[in-house]
Amino acid sequence: MQRVIETRAPYQNVEVASTGLGQLLKLNPVILTGAGMSTDSGIPDYRGPEGSLRHSRPMTYQEFLHDDAARQRYWARSFVGWQHLNDASPHTGHEIIARWNAAGLIAGVVTQNVDGLHQRSQRAADSEAGSASSSGPVIALHGSMDEIECLVCGVKEQREAFGQRLQQANQEVAEHWNVTQDNINPDGDARIPQQWVDEFTMVRCLNCGSTKLKPTVVYFGEIVPQQRKRAIQDLLENSGALIVVGSSLAVMSGYRMLLETDRARKPIGVINRGPTRGEERATFRWRAGVKEALEWLDAETF
Repeated sequence: MQRVIETRAPYQNVEVASTGLGQLLKLNPVILTGAGMSTDSGIPDYRGPEGSLRHSRPMTYQEFLHDDAARQRYWARSFVGWQHLNDASPHTGHEIIARWNAAGLIAGVVTQNVDGLHQRSQRAADSEAGSASSSGPVIALHGSMDEIECLVCGVKEQREAFGQRLQQANQEVAEHWNVTQDNINPDGDARIPQQWVDEFTMVRCLNCGSTKLKPTVVYFGEIVPQQRKRAIQDLLENSGALIVVGSSLAVMSGYRMLLETDRARKPIGVINRGPTRGEERATFRWRAGVKEALEWLDAETF
């Protein structure tokens, strides 16, 4: 992961960038989204003024496996912050992308986010389109927070049921555990005092009794499953362009999609408030808020 992303391409005229992105939308593109896609839903990004990378480093897979204290700290933070993530709703930008996908106007969606907002929007759009829906896939590149898996026996549990068990185990002490939105990270955990971590009670796997429990999310040091990689590769091969929305592409798994599109000599577009890794390879670069840009493109292109 590249922690600091610097501007590598010159400023592009807004009219040129926005009109060009509208042209790319007619090429059956893949839409790749990042944390900036969800900021308008109240979920902070990683690199903004209150982004989590300014305050802490990411949890790694090896810590989940071998560091009991780190795992205790992670679940205490997640317990406090999860409700904020769970309460978030898709905004009009999510709905626009889902509608494009349901109508077959784009090849599909790949999201680096684990908040499930694209999936919720797509289910709603497909339901509204009914039998007329021809939507492409929505691929969660880094997995989902919806399930918890045991790293010892492999048994999985729904996050909602797991959360209820955590609530029961901590109901005596958690009444005063409240944080502001500024202290919530994009993956749903929260910055909390060490005292709360010490007071937190972790629950165990329902099958084997282990506390080595982890969301079904690809963490740093973990590899994206091969089946998911192949699905994304197929999607890129069958598309005419790539449009990156709300991502700095600091993580290699997302950046690789831009590199592969560039190698295939297909056009690339970027919509992001800040710099994006590899933006010098993009044909069109629009420095704008995600929701407003998608609303404009929807109104002007289709």
